Amino acid sequence: MRKGAILYNPLSGRRQKRRLEEVRKAAAVLRSAGMEITVAPTLPASGTSEQARHALEQGCEVVFAAGGDGTVHNIVQALVGSDTALGILPLGTANALAHDLRIPLSAVGAARAALTSQVRRIAVGRVSYTGFSGNPAAQYFTVAMGAGVDAHLFHLLNPETKMQLGMLAYYARATWLWCTDGLERFPVSFGGADGETVQAEVSELLAVRIANFGGVLRELAPGAALDRDDLRLVLFRTRSRIQYLRYILRGLVGARWQIPGIELVHSTRVSCQARGPREQPTYVEADGEILGVLPAEVSMVPDALNILAPATPE
Repeated sequence: MRKGAILYNPLSGRRQKRRLEEVRKAAAVLRSAGMEITVAPTLPASGTSEQARHALEQGCEVVFAAGGDGTVHNIVQALVGSDTALGILPLGTANALAHDLRIPLSAVGAARAALTSQVRRIAVGRVSYTGFSGNPAAQYFTVAMGAGVDAHLFHLLNPETKMQLGMLAYYARATWLWCTDGLERFPVSFGGADGETVQAEVSELLAVRIANFGGVLRELAPGAALDRDDLRLVLFRTRSRIQYLRYILRGLVGARWQIPGIELVHSTRVSCQARGPREQPTYVEADGEILGVLPAEVSMVPDALNILAPATPE
């Protein structure tokens, strides 16, 4: 690859004062290898997607997302279906996709790794949902989509607190929700192993694409993998707070516990319906970005995205 762009989020993560210097050093690593690199700060949400589309139109063979999973998410919206590759320079709070791809968790280290990385073609998820304006909308995702408690968490998370406290902000808000959320169920349907449609009532749904989230979550959905063309669904049929906690602890310690009321299945599609009129809507998130509310439809887009990643160990 000879031409690329770095789009860096000046607000992600907790190293903001050093952000531009880290990005400059990463760009220098790429330029020293003969790449033509442009660098620009990201614009909010859809503006970042437009910047990535412009880079694609300018002939960039790779667009580096220098930020967290939200920055990656916004850039992916422009790259799906193209030959331009996504590169990742992790500068965010969680950096889940970087953890899964085993990308070094520093901008300079990731830039060096990119020089010997391989391009992988992967499938992505697609979620159509109801926007906060009431209009239908859709987004692609690479990490996970969630409806229920986890999306409620992202809805409530204060960006300034997140910048100041990092992952502690997630843990504090998650603990508060664990104690106070009503865990109301909503109906879902998904494609079963034999092609039949399975109905369920859940208090939380996760549609996961990656194996390793890093941090406390680690293996949130055993069996998920970017190399697969399906989703690993985690169906929380229970409203038991203890079972929720046991499921998180299972991932933390790497256990293979079977948690009553929590089911994991592979599927390529899932439909989530709103539970009639209610004071509190059921929120939808993807890659940690709050999107809107139910109803929502989730599906897979095969052969969708080029992604730059270190070679997988044999």
